[in-house]
Amino acid sequence: MVNFSAEIENIKKQALIEAKPFFAVVDEIAEANTKRVLDVFRKNRVSDYHFRTTTGYAYGDTGRDTLDRVWADICGAEKAVFRTQFVSGTHALASVLFGILRPGDELVSVAGSPYDTMRTVIGCEGNSCGSLNEFGVVYHEVPLVDNRIDMAGIERSITSKTKIALIQRSRGYSMRSPLTIQELGQICSVIKSINKECVCFVDNCYGEFVDVLEPTAIGADIIAGSLIKNPGGGLIPTGGYVAGKANLVEMAASRLTAPGIGIELGASLAENRLLYQGLFMAPHTTAQAVKGAIFASAFFSLLGYTTSPAIDERRSDIIQAIELKSAEKMVAFCRGLQKYSPVDAHVRPEPSAMPGYSDAVIMAAGTFVQGASIELSADGPIRPPFAVYLQGSLTFEHAVIGIMGAAEEIFCHKYTKI
Repeated sequence: MVNFSAEIENIKKQALIEAKPFFAVVDEIAEANTKRVLDVFRKNRVSDYHFRTTTGYAYGDTGRDTLDRVWADICGAEKAVFRTQFVSGTHALASVLFGILRPGDELVSVAGSPYDTMRTVIGCEGNSCGSLNEFGVVYHEVPLVDNRIDMAGIERSITSKTKIALIQRSRGYSMRSPLTIQELGQICSVIKSINKECVCFVDNCYGEFVDVLEPTAIGADIIAGSLIKNPGGGLIPTGGYVAGKANLVEMAASRLTAPGIGIELGASLAENRLLYQGLFMAPHTTAQAVKGAIFASAFFSLLGYTTSPAIDERRSDIIQAIELKSAEKMVAFCRGLQKYSPVDAHVRPEPSAMPGYSDAVIMAAGTFVQGASIELSADGPIRPPFAVYLQGSLTFEHAVIGIMGAAEEIFCHKYTKI
């Protein structure tokens, strides 16, 4: 039985009252996105014969090829690769960078320092074998100013030599706000006004279906992300995607497979039905996660913690940052959330080193798909400002219960000193 203290129950009631007025916009976006997905499914004549598995080279895999076209249409893109052969979102992003960049080319991250795992791909942190730095790619960053994008800094940094401008939509492990679709469009417009040949590449992780358009519909040349985040709807078991201009997608696909092979091969070893069904569910599931994030913002604000976004701020990803001010409270939060997970509820999360991260990371992830951040989960590097990053939830009801469990654990001080 789930039994919370009277204080936690009272805060829940207050948080729901504060959060509910903001749910209507989320529901409207989910309905618009569901209609968009349905329109695209009808246009591409999705049928049950697309759901079969294939083996070997998988020449003529109509289910795979149709799914690529479906995702391209949803994104307003010329072409897409929507595949289980990507092992993660980082892999999809890296395939774009390595597919397009050549020795001596310049890459500029215009939204500050990118996500930890991308820093190792670029080679600006850690001893990552085979990084872009090892291949002679020149890299620069445009630092944030007061946790906001520095448009003047972008104008100064983009030159005729810049091959790719990397734009991270989500906050990553930072307290900056995610970039809205409108802001992404403005950034792309500024970059193109300086160098029309510069490739505007958006790291779209955590942002899919949070708004009614994807970045490729408003000026981005190419985007990439993970299928065990928003687009997977909680059903897709693994994978990633790339979408955008046809020539750029083909370059990334040649890095995923091999030159001359590109998107033509790749067996559907996982049943394609899960991919189609997960994509169909994605607008609704993403809305559940966004509602959970809004509730978490209201709940922990009532407890006196700094939350980002604030309850009334516009959402552009599914992540809710909560600044807990201590490593001990981060551990407590994750342990409390884990207790109310459907999988591995008996496990006690501990901070540990993880591939691609420079600091120990604490993580709560009692998920059906390992590491799926569209399912209710939380994580964060053990470093100031000791913020935990909550994301996902297949159902809003689970988000409410899990968030209450995280708060209860902090209240009870049942954490271990690190």
